[in-house]
Amino acid sequence: MAKTYTRDEVAKHNTEDSVWFIVDSKVYDVSEFLDAHPGGEAVLRQVAGQDATVAFYNLHRHEVLVKYDEDLCVGTIEGEKPSVVTPQPGDLSNVPYAEPLWLTPAYKSPYYNESHRRLQRAARIFNDKYVTPEAQAREQDGKYISQELVERLSKAGVLHMRLGPGKHLHGVNLLDGAVKGEEFDYFHDLIMGQESARTNARGFQDGQLAGMVIGLPCIMNYMKDQQRKKAIMDEVFSGKKYMCLAITEAFAGSDVAGLRTTATKTSDGKHYIVNGTKKWITNGVFSDYFVTGVKTDKGLSVLIIERGEGVETKAIKTSYSPTAGTAYVTFDNVKVPVENLLGEENKGIYVILSNFNHERWTMACTYFIKYLALYERWHG
Repeated sequence: MAKTYTRDEVAKHNTEDSVWFIVDSKVYDVSEFLDAHPGGEAVLRQVAGQDATVAFYNLHRHEVLVKYDEDLCVGTIEGEKPSVVTPQPGDLSNVPYAEPLWLTPAYKSPYYNESHRRLQRAARIFNDKYVTPEAQAREQDGKYISQELVERLSKAGVLHMRLGPGKHLHGVNLLDGAVKGEEFDYFHDLIMGQESARTNARGFQDGQLAGMVIGLPCIMNYMKDQQRKKAIMDEVFSGKKYMCLAITEAFAGSDVAGLRTTATKTSDGKHYIVNGTKKWITNGVFSDYFVTGVKTDKGLSVLIIERGEGVETKAIKTSYSPTAGTAYVTFDNVKVPVENLLGEENKGIYVILSNFNHERWTMACTYFIKYLALYERWHG
């Protein structure tokens, strides 16, 4: 049972050797923490023996306090209870308008059923427990997503769900049965996008295998070799291999028709020789597969290129976290089997444009929730 103190008892701990204070009815002994406090020892001594609730929350968010509870909290004030609630994994926000309206009891929506609510709850718990802590850590250190988290995302079916509804979800265990793959619709897809955005880590959100989300559909929908397609899908969905979409170039930008990377067939017709560069390629630094837009003799084509001889990647500094693995990619006389063609030769524009549909949809879903998450941080 937690020990209790009176406010008079706390007030006595205002000495050179003993510094206590109160924050939201909890008692903290920071005597051994004085030298470690980022703001300096004097800041803590100014509130020694006092109720520092207002002073603390003027400078810090609640999660900062929670982080030190285990080491510094020695008890509570007798007869008082904390008024600030520590959110638990899966909890909905108490901040008004910080959640989508369909999650608010006062509102009813005909578009969401019990499976949507189960998935939202399961996704919130999963992200709160596993994704958000790593997302915040990677935003700070700039490292890439850990293999441990990738494998956890795979095992939970999260990687599969990020590509939207389809046969790739059939028979897959999705967050311990929160929803069946056969019933997964675009409102389930919306929920997954929104919940993943609540990490408040823009760079990590792209680093969380966004390259797969926008690259793998090209394989699923346009690769002719069914056996090879299945093998690549299994590798990527399991987290054993990483993938990116390599379309954008420095000179072409978003003008897909202006691509300069070329793919020229060999005299025997068995390979393409690819030369050119790609820029701002999400996950390109650590990808194994590059779904690449190229210029062929009579138009645009799309090839899947494996990392190997002639393929080089270099990290690009961007305005957000390097954890996204944004890359400058160089293809120098890369030999690519003609079987790696996706769709029809010279008709790659259809592959590229059709692939944009789900990509833009996921962006719309996540950007909306980013504003809600930021709103919660500002007003929480």
